[in-house]
Amino acid sequence: MELSVYNIKGEDTGRKVALNDSVFGIEPNDHAIYLDVKQYLANQRQGTHKAKQRSEMSGSTRKLGRQKGGGGARRGDINSPLLVGGARVFGPVPRDYSFKLNKKLKQLARKSALSYKAAKGEIVVVDSINFEAPKTKEFIAMTNNLKISDKKSLIILSEPNKNVYLSARNLPKAKVSNVSELSTYGILNCSALVLVESAIAEIEQHFNA
Repeated sequence: MELSVYNIKGEDTGRKVALNDSVFGIEPNDHAIYLDVKQYLANQRQGTHKAKQRSEMSGSTRKLGRQKGGGGARRGDINSPLLVGGARVFGPVPRDYSFKLNKKLKQLARKSALSYKAAKGEIVVVDSINFEAPKTKEFIAMTNNLKISDKKSLIILSEPNKNVYLSARNLPKAKVSNVSELSTYGILNCSALVLVESAIAEIEQHFNA
């Protein structure tokens, strides 16, 4: 697949770049995508939730009623889960939600996500993105020129650029990332994937390793 290369003014440079079909043109594997996105979202969970169990409650341990003949359940002391203000049965406890996925499966998931974006025509290639200083106004002008200002966009740089990152930080629909930070969730969560031309070779090398 070949895509035209634009500059940040939205002008066609007249050059085209070829996307490797082994990364941008595979048959997408939906189950691999599901697992990778599930792992990404699981890793975002703090897992600090906690509910007190019966042994952790502060309250009298005196039995409130007879064992039999009361006409109801055996509820024991005031900490019983059957009573208002009592403990919770099988409540949440702190835990780690993360789980392991094989490297090749994660690569397959990310190549599948990139292939979906390529098939839908949601990839834009620019020759370079560089600002002399952090300017949100210049970043907005770039998105207007590329006709993606109304879309949720993900800009992929070949190397960290503080000025570009700071220029996009206050924009809710724009996110700047590096190739090493590229995730399946991030790719699918945008409707416009903007690739700096120098990042394409790095992506192809990274996902074919």
